[in-house]
Amino acid sequence: MKVKRSDRLKGELQKEIYEIISKKLKNPEISEMFSVTRVDVAGDLAHAKVYVSVYSTNAERKKRTFDAIAASAKTIRYELARVMRSRTVPELHFLSDDSMEYGAKIDSLLKTVAETDKGEEDGQ
Repeated sequence: MKVKRSDRLKGELQKEIYEIISKKLKNPEISEMFSVTRVDVAGDLAHAKVYVSVYSTNAERKKRTFDAIAASAKTIRYELARVMRSRTVPELHFLSDDSMEYGAKIDSLLKTVAETDKGEEDGQ
């Protein structure tokens, strides 16, 4: 099966963006652990949505870290142009990915329900 150019580009962008943010950006606001979870590239390869998940228990630091990453979009794009073998580098649009938090919340709720059910069974 043939791999589409856009699919290859997505994977390469995801890896390179993470490397640039974690190693080349010297922004003290990026203080929390993060992950580039997904990259979606437009059909014309002019724009890319970059989904970033920030792991923190402090909501303010989480927001500050994400905002610092999003504000660095032009710098990240410039660095991408230096390392990628592509004629054009898409304009980057950063979006927050809260799917990990949502999954953890659902998991917690399911555990609570299971414990409640077990407690009711033991009580009967």
